[in-house]
Amino acid sequence: MNINTYIDHTLLKANSTKEDIKKICDEAKEHNFKAVCINSYYVPYAKDILKDTNVSICTVVGFPLGASPTQVKLLETKLAIESGADEIDMVINIGMALDNDLQSIEDEVRKLSSLCRSHNKILKVILETCYLNKELIFSISQRCVKAGAHFVKTSTGFGTGGATIEDVKTMKSAVGDNCEIKASGGVRDIKAAKEYISLGVTRLGTSSGVKIINGEASDSTY
Repeated sequence: MNINTYIDHTLLKANSTKEDIKKICDEAKEHNFKAVCINSYYVPYAKDILKDTNVSICTVVGFPLGASPTQVKLLETKLAIESGADEIDMVINIGMALDNDLQSIEDEVRKLSSLCRSHNKILKVILETCYLNKELIFSISQRCVKAGAHFVKTSTGFGTGGATIEDVKTMKSAVGDNCEIKASGGVRDIKAAKEYISLGVTRLGTSSGVKIINGEASDSTY
């Protein structure tokens, strides 16, 4: 199992600097991680560092709260793609989910999916599962598939909790083989990484990628 190829090496902290971004890009090159996941401001900088490599550039939209209007998320996505992003991780409107307005969530995902697919880019949809019950996780995951998302993703890493085994099992039961799953938030050691992969997860969003592939535990808080 080449765990490095599952890892989206992540740095989304507000106080990240260009030096920090360069460090994770260099680590991603060294360890051949699948992607770096960074805030959109740094996408052009990362693209220059990662040119002539197989490392993808992932950025976030509507992050971390998900409560911005769909038009803003679409503009963020458009600008990120134009800047060189390969993958978009967007946050659903969590309040909308709790209001059970699932059709509006599906409609929003469909619009972003259409934009991403028209540019051959990947869309991952962040549910922020720590705020949702099992029924909502299941239903929203199914609607994301229907709307054309490439992935459903557990967490931003900035909520009250991250990925859990039970939430990933629920997502897998909802999407089957019709959509991929990204587990993120709290994936800090190789044992957890392997367990998620055994459940069908194909991406791991983590700031602890180097420690994970070295068989070490991380004390990272996200």
